[in-house]
Amino acid sequence: MVSETTSPYDAPRQPRGPLALILLAIFAAGLFVGFISLGNWQVRRLAWKRELIAHVDQRVHAPPVAPPAPDQWSGVNAGDDEYRHVRLHGVFLNDRQTLIWTATDEGSGYWVMTPLQMADGAIVLVNRGFAPADWCGREGHCEPGPTGETTVTGLLRMSEPPAFMRHNDPAHNSWYTRDVGAIAAARGLADVAPYFVDADAAPAGGPSAWPKGGKTVIQFPNNHLSYLITWYLLALMVLAGSIYVGYDEYRLRTRSLDKV
Repeated sequence: MVSETTSPYDAPRQPRGPLALILLAIFAAGLFVGFISLGNWQVRRLAWKRELIAHVDQRVHAPPVAPPAPDQWSGVNAGDDEYRHVRLHGVFLNDRQTLIWTATDEGSGYWVMTPLQMADGAIVLVNRGFAPADWCGREGHCEPGPTGETTVTGLLRMSEPPAFMRHNDPAHNSWYTRDVGAIAAARGLADVAPYFVDADAAPAGGPSAWPKGGKTVIQFPNNHLSYLITWYLLALMVLAGSIYVGYDEYRLRTRSLDKV
């Protein structure tokens, strides 16, 4: 004769106690509110990013205007001024040119940064464009830049901070970012604008020699829509889980009452 034993794991689960339910409710409410808040924040970020992209697109395609004057330099900032289409007049200081190592769709090479001195004595660093690594030849003699009074149109850019992995080394003339302050100090330049200008591409039929302007990459990652959907879905999952737990607790208590 075989006797059957009942495992404690076969016993029906009992309803949770009041303390456990309160803690679960607080935890679920905190998660739900947190996910909703993050989703709402991404909604605001999405609106901000779309407005930024629209403003930048408007600046890029607007007719060129005069750049900020020296008495306006202290107020220049990325939000209000970056990618503004500007026109400058002055003389290039070709003997104080700086090559910044970079990589573009043309391959590896340099940004050619040349100071432009305007009539009032103020200096703006102009990124005349991209040149390949062998542009200066083995002996390091680069092609001379424009001489005499020159007009430049391009996009205003803010000074770049030092690179995370590769640092500028002015002592060895090794540059990786367009750090206006560091370049000005290394070249002994004074009264330099806190921004630089990416020169436009040469017009059709113009000179095809290096450096080539118009290489500014304008790209703003915009993943806020996917982020907000993710946060709201997580909030919905917490809500669905809470409803399921509540229903399960109701079912367990109803079954316990039926056995009484």
